[in-house]
Amino acid sequence: MLEWFRVSRNNSSPYFRDGMMQDLPQLESELLGAIDGARDLAALNEVRVSALGKKGRVTALMRGLGQMDAAERAQAGPAFNALKDKIAEAVESRRAALADAELDARLAQEKIDVTLPVRPEAQGHIHPVSQVTDELIAIFADMGFSVAEGPDIEDDFHNFTALNIPPEHPARQMHDTFYLAEGPDGERKVLRTHTSPVQIRHMMNTPPPHRIIAPGRTYRSDSDITHTPMFHQVEGLVIDKTTHMGHLKGCLEEFARAFFEVDDLRMRFRPSYFPFTEPSAEMDIGCERKDGELRIGVGEDWLEILGCGMVHPKVLDHVGIDPTEYQGFAFGMGIDRIAMLKYGIPDLRAFFESDLRWLRHYGFVPLDVPTLAQGLSR
Repeated sequence: MLEWFRVSRNNSSPYFRDGMMQDLPQLESELLGAIDGARDLAALNEVRVSALGKKGRVTALMRGLGQMDAAERAQAGPAFNALKDKIAEAVESRRAALADAELDARLAQEKIDVTLPVRPEAQGHIHPVSQVTDELIAIFADMGFSVAEGPDIEDDFHNFTALNIPPEHPARQMHDTFYLAEGPDGERKVLRTHTSPVQIRHMMNTPPPHRIIAPGRTYRSDSDITHTPMFHQVEGLVIDKTTHMGHLKGCLEEFARAFFEVDDLRMRFRPSYFPFTEPSAEMDIGCERKDGELRIGVGEDWLEILGCGMVHPKVLDHVGIDPTEYQGFAFGMGIDRIAMLKYGIPDLRAFFESDLRWLRHYGFVPLDVPTLAQGLSR
């Protein structure tokens, strides 16, 4: 063994035995064997750290150079550096090989057989409420109506007073209306009981004439097979200087024929009462009830679908419109209810139960946007 392998006996490096440094070829062979034997990147990293890490075997050799004299360092330095470079190169080569093998295994495991038939994927469906809302918008947009929106939380003025609903009216009672806690001013706001406040806000913020529909959520303290605490309504409003009851009747007749897609649909208007319209009416359509089924457009029975009337002069006064100069009509209906009638849905509560099986049965194909030209319910 060469003279430069001899060092002082008090050297604490593990690579010195009885004053003699470990044989470099043996160390090289041992480390290269460990590198070749590494089966994955984690095992390879352990070998790298044991050789080239802060406390590694090759690193310890390099630190031993400082304990040699100049002549010894001149001979040992190149040998140690050559070993270090060779081990580092072997580690990188093995790392590349292991990475390629890992990628090949992953590709083999995750490969796709393009010859197989297409696997059916989960498909979303449009909720009947959303579909019917789009149908309503399409019908009334064709008549020149635009869509208006408003807040779900309303104050007493917009939800009741401006609509000519007196303080003693049953609709104001807590058994019908959801009241919120009192505010700093002592006023108790409500969850809107209809979308009529949208009409009030629109008339107050925009000069006449008006031609809008207001679809949206509404809230009432009621729950059974045909009522839920939260449901959907659409209300319509037309205000100008010439509109009369005949225009109201023609508008709603056209709507009913288009929505139910029955050209010869029988209709009638019955006198009724609403605080915000005068005169007021309810609209019925012809139907047949037989063997537990309801068929629309045939038979001698009648089915009420909406309320309507000419806007009450007091409502126009509340929003700052002169009732001697302007007049108009309003109507409202439950979106959930007419969806049940048109598509044969027996229970309103199922609309809000988030049952995917129900939605797959009653839902609609995504992006199948209803249009009058191509048919609402294709």
